[in-house]
Amino acid sequence: MWHLSIDIETYSSVDIKKAGLYKYVQSPDFEILLFAYSWDGGPVEIVDLKQGESLPMEVIHALYDPNVIKHAYNAAFEWYCINSVMESPIEQWRCTQIHGLYCGYPAGLGKVGEALGLPQDKKKMGVGTSLIRTFCVPIKKPAKSNGYRTRTLPHHEPEKWELFKQYCVGDVVAEKEILRRLSVFPVPEQEWQLWQLDQRINARGIACDLELVEGALTVDQQVTRELMAEAVELSGLDNPKSVQQLKKWLTEEIGEEVEDLRKDTVSGLIETVEEGRAKRVLEIRRELSKTSVKKYQSMQTVACEDGRVRGLLQFYGANRTGRWAGRLVQVHNLTKNKMDLELLKYARQLVREQRIDMLKLIFGNVPDTLSQLIRTAFVASPGKVLNVADFNAIEARVIAWLAGEQWRLDVFASHGKIYEASASQMFGVPIESIGKDSDLRQKGKVSELALGYQGAAGALISMGALDMGLTEGELPEIVTRWRNANRRIVDLWYSFERAAIEVMESGQPVGVKGIIFARESHYDNRLDFFTIQLPSGRKLYYVEPTLAQNDFGKQALHYMGPDQKTGKWTKISTYGGKLVENVVQAIARDCLAVSLIKAEQAGFETVLHVHDEIGIESDRPEDLEKVLELMAQPIDWAPGLPLKAAGFTTEFYMKD
Repeated sequence: MWHLSIDIETYSSVDIKKAGLYKYVQSPDFEILLFAYSWDGGPVEIVDLKQGESLPMEVIHALYDPNVIKHAYNAAFEWYCINSVMESPIEQWRCTQIHGLYCGYPAGLGKVGEALGLPQDKKKMGVGTSLIRTFCVPIKKPAKSNGYRTRTLPHHEPEKWELFKQYCVGDVVAEKEILRRLSVFPVPEQEWQLWQLDQRINARGIACDLELVEGALTVDQQVTRELMAEAVELSGLDNPKSVQQLKKWLTEEIGEEVEDLRKDTVSGLIETVEEGRAKRVLEIRRELSKTSVKKYQSMQTVACEDGRVRGLLQFYGANRTGRWAGRLVQVHNLTKNKMDLELLKYARQLVREQRIDMLKLIFGNVPDTLSQLIRTAFVASPGKVLNVADFNAIEARVIAWLAGEQWRLDVFASHGKIYEASASQMFGVPIESIGKDSDLRQKGKVSELALGYQGAAGALISMGALDMGLTEGELPEIVTRWRNANRRIVDLWYSFERAAIEVMESGQPVGVKGIIFARESHYDNRLDFFTIQLPSGRKLYYVEPTLAQNDFGKQALHYMGPDQKTGKWTKISTYGGKLVENVVQAIARDCLAVSLIKAEQAGFETVLHVHDEIGIESDRPEDLEKVLELMAQPIDWAPGLPLKAAGFTTEFYMKD
């Protein structure tokens, strides 16, 4: 098998960061400018396509030769760009960015080079951003000084163009070195198959109701203008959106200090402030915060000529577990719709027709209505439906299976009412006595959501325990009751923690419940990992592991990774409950992966998947039952894991 490492530089008038790869490439003025390549780790060659050079025939043949594996950093870009001019099957490609993400490193050629400590001559050149801005995008402001031209060509800046060619070569050098170092820790073949499927799903895209999108943007603009005018009239402020101005005005108006204008603060003030100007201004602020039109704007920007939105999913986007992440429209954090189906349909019709008065009359809060309609902008193509199928309580099932918590497994094997069953176990009452709206069910629900990964009172609060009417004084008892009812899960936390410390102290692998913890190093490449092998065979990688005291003075596993808030590459501490969370979410992700592959093999066209939910476009509503059966099938590497899925058929995407 031969290996060809590739990097290309391209031009398009479409902004790739805002519109995404697919619309970028589909632009009529898209073109490939430079093509750098290396055979089997050898010297890098550069072909200046923009100045009339041609690819060697051996490279052209290699692009569709199954005996040549094509490598690139963020290979989805190279693959799709090249496929705009010739066919190069995705099955023949491998992505070095995905390899880095699999091994626990950050995304970005420069960032992973820094994290790996690449020598200066093998790092990505720092001037790349400036050169890309010069040659790869249109000139924003044509002026007399640049001859009023709309783009810079090689002959306009010959010295910079030569530097640009060096930059392209340098990217291949960096990609090759990253690949060389990581190759001793290979990505499993099933993960490459899944990545290839991910490219097909992203390239397929999902249809978007652009008439609804346009209507939502128009309605939002007018309603926002009206609400802002009302707020100005009531408050006399120049800019009621200004936090500083509004805080000062509210403090004077209601006679007490307003420290911030966070969502919960505003809601609390609305409950306590008397009727009058201040209350109405607060209501306006809450209304305006109900929806951000950014997602509608993103849909409009990303939608291709055929009305489909592509590139919404990032494979291995969640560094720790390998779950997918959202891109462009961010489908992983869409607002839930609370209306019933008929109201949703009517609201969509009114927005498409831009009937603002009727929206106000029937729904009252127009911004909230627009917010609920965001996910319904994703639709089935004409003549087709979306079959949406969702794993039922997948994380709760996985943790019960992994820990061997039998009463929970019995619940999932029968009625599946885990909130009621949890409350029954915690408080020692018959499950039949716990109604849907009972206080005990609420306690069971918030416990299930908050406590499975070693959370305590703080986790209950963050999951809304106080909003449910519980008091802080009740929370420690709820934590104790849940842990007493789930002793095997509690044991799992501490077993994982002890295993991690033992591996770090002894250097020997440790197995817990079929999960293998190990220390894996390669000294020539200066790579060192703490690894967790999952039942699927996939591994989780923790870079440069060490043992050190944590914030609580306990010995704990630390590793290098991206900080969740800042993204900065830094040292992170972990503990038993967090390791259990990583493993449970990773196994749940692998269950979804199995279902995605089975769906493709069965001939279904997946157009979207979000968290543990799959959306399939079909001209046969009856396909839904087949998809649900497929998702509930036992998985070879997870014997005894009780899987179940529920779903619905719809013309537009929604939360059922």
